Amino acid sequence: MVEAAGPREAETRAQDGLPVRERLLAMLAIGLAMTMAVLDGAIVNVALPVMARDLAVTPNAAIFVVNGYQIAVTAALLPLASLGDILGYRRVYLAGLAVFVAASLACALAPNLEALIAARIAQGLGAAGVMSVNIALVRFIYPHRMIGRGVGNTALVVAVASAAGPTVAAAILSVASWPWLFLVNLPVGLTALAVASRTLPATPRSGARFDGLSALLNALTFGLLIVGIDHLGDPGGQGRALAVLAAAGLVGVVFVRRQMRLTAPLLPVDLLRIPAFALSMASSILAFAAQMIAYIALPFYFQDVLHRSSTEAGFLLTPWPIAIALMAPISGRLADRYPPGLLGGIGLALMAAGLGAIALLPPAPEALDIAWRLALCGLGFGLFQSPNNRVIITAAPRERSGGASGMQSTARLTGQSLGAALVAVIFGLTHGLGTGTAIGHALWWAVALALLGILTSVLRRVPVR
Repeated sequence: MVEAAGPREAETRAQDGLPVRERLLAMLAIGLAMTMAVLDGAIVNVALPVMARDLAVTPNAAIFVVNGYQIAVTAALLPLASLGDILGYRRVYLAGLAVFVAASLACALAPNLEALIAARIAQGLGAAGVMSVNIALVRFIYPHRMIGRGVGNTALVVAVASAAGPTVAAAILSVASWPWLFLVNLPVGLTALAVASRTLPATPRSGARFDGLSALLNALTFGLLIVGIDHLGDPGGQGRALAVLAAAGLVGVVFVRRQMRLTAPLLPVDLLRIPAFALSMASSILAFAAQMIAYIALPFYFQDVLHRSSTEAGFLLTPWPIAIALMAPISGRLADRYPPGLLGGIGLALMAAGLGAIALLPPAPEALDIAWRLALCGLGFGLFQSPNNRVIITAAPRERSGGASGMQSTARLTGQSLGAALVAVIFGLTHGLGTGTAIGHALWWAVALALLGILTSVLRRVPVR
């Protein structure tokens, strides 16, 4: 005789994912919003010279259009993830998406640099609302046995959008002015809002109080950290950069000590005590730093060393994101069946091999010589990312999914910032030795980071559940 399920068991089963149709629509909404949020982190870089001319400002001043967005996203991720735990992930996601769409319109209509920077900061806050809880929502959209597949689909969107940013920007600017970089978000964002409001699942609320002081300390810590990292590559501003980083460290110590006294910390230090979670975070930072080094260094290699045009350089880079797009869904399915530490270690080993092979390219390589090496990097990164993200979200208790999701996005942005700073520092230290030498050093640093990521990945002992 089969025993009837109790109310709590019945509720748990009812919440184990959405029906197939609703699941597909919910993931469509998440995919559209994540594409916009990630694209807008990279798409503006290409247009900065044009913006500077149109707004009659210096290039150095125009850089704040990029930095303002990056700082806002990084500083707001964990506070908004905490709000997701308190108010429900659906509410935070929809509010973030609405702010992002409205801020996109404000960016397009900005009459001067100050208004554009303010709108970009607002846009970054909206993007943080989307990024902070997207993986947490995946945990409620997909059945538990299929979480790896859902994480893989999200990783696919993030990887392709990150890599496609410069190409999309160039395509838009070839037929329209820079405000259209933001106006294209309106129809996409409104569509995502309409679909998300109907399909995203309601999630439990913790009932805890929002810690405003922790949110302020978090914003100061990560804001100062990003500013300091960004200035490390400036030969004349390294002293100031070190002072800013020291200030970030001091505020960070106060922030962490406060979190350790709280039962529901904004910075999930309790989750970092879980070995699998902490090692997955470290692996993510290392992998994204290695990838960002290559993404920044290779265009210089193609254009300044191989003397290819910017269009040719764009085409030469495409095997990497294409390989990620092919591997991410496969690795998501593998993550539901095999140990994630093993899959992640194999993926980073492939990526390290590809990066090393790029560093050892002959003086005048053919396009095919370059393509297979970049494809190997992309296959390795794609194999690594989905299993790693699956561990980050499933190692945390279900009610702490928001904190885990915010940490996952924070790890990605921190890794990318560190990678960019490393390239700037390496280029500065090797100034005068030639572009090819500087790029070679940068690529070997990327190899070293990927190898270190293998170690943190295989140290995990996480059974597939």
